[in-house]
Amino acid sequence: MYGDATAIRRLAGRMRERADEIRAGAARLADHTDHVAWHGLAADAMRRHTHRRIAALLETARLHDDAADALDRHAAEVQRLQDLIATIEHRVAGLVGAARDRIADLGRGLLDRVTDAAPDPRDLLLSDFCPPPPGDAAWLRVDLPGL
Repeated sequence: MYGDATAIRRLAGRMRERADEIRAGAARLADHTDHVAWHGLAADAMRRHTHRRIAALLETARLHDDAADALDRHAAEVQRLQDLIATIEHRVAGLVGAARDRIADLGRGLLDRVTDAAPDPRDLLLSDFCPPPPGDAAWLRVDLPGL
């Protein structure tokens, strides 16, 4: 499966840190703006403009938090799929190994005595299975008997 859940979570953490930095900067700007010893129409206009910029900074911080939340959800889904792929890989390895053992046991039995026993077609299918690379998303589409 593609993606590194740990790296994605690290990026989410950096996004949250950046959101905190933006909020802190907005708070400093608000404090400085409110304490400017300047009065009059121009001062009032500057304060209104600055407060609009502060609101925009706070919205930007909120968007960073939203992006961090989305990254965390994505990391959880990547991890869930990686865990599912690992489970499928393990299950398939067991099925393939058991099928190959049954075919080998049948072959050893044929050497000991004459019999009509033929391998189960499902065991032959499992025995011939060519797996995708480890961790590949193709494991999610594997369709084998017993899976």
